[in-house]
Amino acid sequence: MSDTGTSRFANLFSPGGIGDVALGNRAVVAPMTRISAGPGGLATDEMAAYYAEYARGGFGLVITEGTYIDEARSQGYVDQPGIANDAQRDSWKRVVDVVHAEGVPIFMQLLHAGALIQHNDYADGAVAPSAVEPVGEMAPHYKGHGKFPIPREITRQEMKDIAARFGAAAVRAIDAGFDGVEIHGANGYLADQFLTDYTNARDDEYGGPTARRVRYHIEIVAAVKQSLDGRAPFGVRISETKVNDLAHSWAGGVDDAKTIFGAVGEAGPSYIHVNAHRGFEPVFGSGKSLARLAREAAPRDVGIVACGKLNDPSLAEALLEDGTADAAAIAKGALADPHWPRKIARDESPVAFDPEMLRPYATLENVRRWKEGRGLRDAARVGQ
Repeated sequence: MSDTGTSRFANLFSPGGIGDVALGNRAVVAPMTRISAGPGGLATDEMAAYYAEYARGGFGLVITEGTYIDEARSQGYVDQPGIANDAQRDSWKRVVDVVHAEGVPIFMQLLHAGALIQHNDYADGAVAPSAVEPVGEMAPHYKGHGKFPIPREITRQEMKDIAARFGAAAVRAIDAGFDGVEIHGANGYLADQFLTDYTNARDDEYGGPTARRVRYHIEIVAAVKQSLDGRAPFGVRISETKVNDLAHSWAGGVDDAKTIFGAVGEAGPSYIHVNAHRGFEPVFGSGKSLARLAREAAPRDVGIVACGKLNDPSLAEALLEDGTADAAAIAKGALADPHWPRKIARDESPVAFDPEMLRPYATLENVRRWKEGRGLRDAARVGQ
């Protein structure tokens, strides 16, 4: 890009990298649930067009929606894509190819829903660290309704098996052509359920103090690292808040942040993806953002991807300029306008996010209808 906005946001539009994967700029498409897969959790041509539009729009890296890892209890949503078998793996190759054709790398986010199951094609019931009913209710825009079921306490063998399945899913993703993977360790899903005090009532080495509750994150990281064996970089997403609890905060404040980011970072991922629902204002009375606490706690060679209200490019630029983050992940801003980077570079105003884009459901079809109704020029491409 050589437009006027690149000088105002020089760090945002400078080259970067995660592991040995080069990024043309530091603007990243954040993972966003789309519930638009085909039967059997297969990726579709519509999904390929959707992801290609982000690459065409100037993002330096695309991260997929959370993709379930096994044919057991990892699926959380209706029409969620999977990476649990060879057919699902092969269906993603088209997605990878069209993104790569635009010269942009793409990572897959790997997810196990744990207790937060709204729909599962493979099994009845959910597993979680403890038999604790999740707070809140299922999300209507993901076709859920009512309370979540009370999960069954997961067994030690199931924990070991699931960690191994994260590793196997990571290998399938790389075999499909993805440039890297991201473990979803945030937002209330399985790993985060271990980390969260009120969903983890265990009295073994996985429960109690924060240093024990973060143990399952470390074991999943170890499994993925061993399975990939240096073939590709991988990251871990961490958050305080959950899809079913946007008010949650770590009770231990700064000490918890140091423990969590330090332990996860020492486990050896290429990067930590810090998702801050409230944005990057100071937390815990520390005068520092959650991303800054992650930067200070994790080893220096572990990258930091910041996410949360970064559709404001000035905020993204500031986080990159002061070294808090190595890349800025854009969620709602990207959903509203897949050409966000190119428009920012040209000093144009991107399309603003509108909640109606997710109503009644957060599907690609719904977004397309919303855009077509407003005559937006990229709308015709999505779904071709």
